[in-house]
Amino acid sequence: MIKVTLKDGSVREAEAGISILDFVKSVSNSLAKKVLAAKLDGKTVDLTTQLEQDCALQFLTFEDADGRWALRHTASHILAQAIKHVYKDQKVQLAIGPAIENGFYYDIDMEKKLTDEDLKDIEKEMEKIVKQNIPLVRKEVSRADALKMFAAAGENYKVELINDLPEDAAISLYEQGDFVDLCAGPHVLSTGKVKAIKLQSIAGAYWRGDEHNKMLQRIYGTAFEKKEDLDAYLHMLEEAAKRDHRKLGKELDIFSLHEEGPGFPFFHPNGMIIRNELINYWREVHRRYGYLEVKTPMIMNRQLWEQSGHWDHYKENMYFTKIDGEDYAIKPMNCPGGMLVYKSQPHSYRELPLRLGELGLVHRHELSGALHGLFRVRNFTQDDAHIFMTPDQIEGEIQKVINLFDEVYTTFGLSYHAELSTRPKDSMGSDEVWETATAALRNALDHRGLKYVVNEGDGAFYGPKIDFHLRDSIGRTWQCGTIQLDMLMPEKFDLTYVGEDGQKHRPVMLHRVVYGSIERFIGILIENYAGAFPVWLAPVQIKILPITSSHQDYAFELKKKMFDLGLRVEVDDRNEKVGYKIRESQVKKVPYTLVVGDQEMADRTVNVRKYGEKDSQSMDIDAFIKEVQEKIASKAER
Repeated sequence: MIKVTLKDGSVREAEAGISILDFVKSVSNSLAKKVLAAKLDGKTVDLTTQLEQDCALQFLTFEDADGRWALRHTASHILAQAIKHVYKDQKVQLAIGPAIENGFYYDIDMEKKLTDEDLKDIEKEMEKIVKQNIPLVRKEVSRADALKMFAAAGENYKVELINDLPEDAAISLYEQGDFVDLCAGPHVLSTGKVKAIKLQSIAGAYWRGDEHNKMLQRIYGTAFEKKEDLDAYLHMLEEAAKRDHRKLGKELDIFSLHEEGPGFPFFHPNGMIIRNELINYWREVHRRYGYLEVKTPMIMNRQLWEQSGHWDHYKENMYFTKIDGEDYAIKPMNCPGGMLVYKSQPHSYRELPLRLGELGLVHRHELSGALHGLFRVRNFTQDDAHIFMTPDQIEGEIQKVINLFDEVYTTFGLSYHAELSTRPKDSMGSDEVWETATAALRNALDHRGLKYVVNEGDGAFYGPKIDFHLRDSIGRTWQCGTIQLDMLMPEKFDLTYVGEDGQKHRPVMLHRVVYGSIERFIGILIENYAGAFPVWLAPVQIKILPITSSHQDYAFELKKKMFDLGLRVEVDDRNEKVGYKIRESQVKKVPYTLVVGDQEMADRTVNVRKYGEKDSQSMDIDAFIKEVQEKIASKAER
């Protein structure tokens, strides 16, 4: 008998050699219907894998990332099999077909150029394969047999992949009916588990990502366990396309991108209003939470970046210049400058925690192919802060930072989940320091009762971190806020404070951002609100439409009254029909459109139409202004 330790810590006994599937059935038949794969001693495996010795076992369903990965990896094999069926009279060579986030793809080499219409035929064949519920059977073969089999089938890409594997590597194949593929796995038990499939697009992809190699055709798709989940996902994609911040950014005149500065966004007047309102709010919140604002230079010398570790660990992402014959770097991060600010004068334990905030413009080199609107740029403003503290203040400060995050994200109607990222391979410092820092973050999350997942090896090179992933109005998640606990940078810069005992001690430091990047956060807000910003953020809050030229004086009188009170207001006095001007105001997503004519002039009122509403109402001008001011003051959503 062997002992199997489950995720909840419970231990069950089982016969050696039992398959994971049979073991799951012994635990729960209903669970066995949901499980797609398993983690055996930390490695994701098929359910047909046998348990030979004492082990730790975790069941994976579609709710788990690795479970989804196994199902979508199987979907890529179904795609390859369908292509072989549909185009059996053509020479089709298969390259690779992995699962990816939210879906899968397969790269193929064939003469026929596929179209969207072809995808429909392939998808129909995939649905047939799913209905046949064909088992996926793993087989291990010798290197020689694998090479012989794929060479005979004319699968040159598979032959190349096998030749590149280590001499002693086990060669595994997966067989499903009349189709066999080279694959390490894992997969779900049968094609019938993949109940909902959608092929989405075709793109070009160089073999192995090398532009010197042949261009292949890449078919993208996604797969779910249930059709309703697939439908919901496709609806979300449709909504996302409507909300694309690049499209809305242009239509609403918020920002632009130009060939003269790829990856360097240009903000227009409307964009600057949104940006400045976000900054004003950031300053107001941070003042209440006890932060002091600093500003550090954008360019500093090589010695500083060597001291911080960025020169060795981040150099490929940095921009450089020479001044007076010496090497300088444009800062990719604000923290080294923050170290120098702290070190510029002695500190006592009585001053700690010392919270220094900075809206710092940073530059990072991104590959041109990775640039994407405001989401992936080469320069952006980090709403950084560095908190210097004593070791016994760590948890209290982390809790205060999370309180601040809660307040900010709630203001924008964004919920979040947390992820704890641990030590990466390319890191600085001892195991002891990393273990202490990681435990401090974990304890803070546990004591708060905040659910989180662990991302092994995804921390910063100088410390572990908690990342905050925001959920927007259509269910997408965005990584924005982060808290990084750093015990190394204070040592590298020899930072100290005088303790209660009169001796010098080393402070501990938190790095943290709330927005993450102001540019990216603006992009997220554009898509979250679909361009219809709440009143306090809207570039134009009120548009006044005089019905005829005889009403213009009243319109401009109202504008002055509201403008003097700090409201952002415009008058549309063009010689156009009122209906046309109302529609245009709605297209521009202005929160309030006011129509004024004879009746409004006589009664000293305005006819108010709110964005997205068909009906309008007459309001006293002072009552209207009070309503708008209250919404701005409370930062209310629409």
